[in-house]
Amino acid sequence: MKIIISPAKQMRIDDEACSCRQPVFLQQTEKLLHVMRQMDYAQLKELWQCNDKLAQQNYERIRKMNLQQGLTPAVLAYDGLQYTHMGPRVFDLRAWQYVCDNLRILSGFYGILRADDGVVPYRLEMQAKLACDSFGDLYSFWGESLYRELTREDRVILNLASREYSKAVEPYLEKDVEFISCIFAVGNTVKYKVKATEAKMARGYMVRWCAEENITAVNEVKKFSGYGYKFCQELSNEEKYVFLKAEQQRI
Repeated sequence: MKIIISPAKQMRIDDEACSCRQPVFLQQTEKLLHVMRQMDYAQLKELWQCNDKLAQQNYERIRKMNLQQGLTPAVLAYDGLQYTHMGPRVFDLRAWQYVCDNLRILSGFYGILRADDGVVPYRLEMQAKLACDSFGDLYSFWGESLYRELTREDRVILNLASREYSKAVEPYLEKDVEFISCIFAVGNTVKYKVKATEAKMARGYMVRWCAEENITAVNEVKKFSGYGYKFCQELSNEEKYVFLKAEQQRI
């Protein structure tokens, strides 16, 4: 079973982190970097859709970026709610090995990353309209390559990624591939809603739980009960697992 998640916009550098592997699509990443280096500040700011402070920070990153130096393992590099609640920095050796084997991070810049692939801070969302190699956006640039890499060794995928990133995989699904999306909602079987912030936290906690429990069969995921969520058989099916918690509960 492979677990897919989204990256975070915020990133950090960890000089004391363990050794890193090389991302599988590093050559394609170098192409994207080359294209962005040909763009001026105004063009990059429009591409990134961010404020001046962030645009200036990432503009400087682009100018100085070296994809072979100053690397941080991907799962430690991203700094957002999902990753905070995953807590990879306090994994024991067994949990760390689990995420290295089973977790995959989808990325607009790197394509697909293993937990211990070495990355540098960058800003490039999958939905960004960056043209490269005659392709008009990143979805077409990456094409089915992310899906092929993801299913090269495993035909079962647990989807914990946002829609923006799962869209890079879903169009290529084959009949023999199990693709199960997890939905974390608040309410009851009659009326429920997904709260983005709480869902991000729950996704991270589920990855942590899978790593600690060494979950290898997708059906075992139904046992998850973190943060008050419980698997809801009534709302679930073979393609989606819905986890509900009562409205009054809070993370």
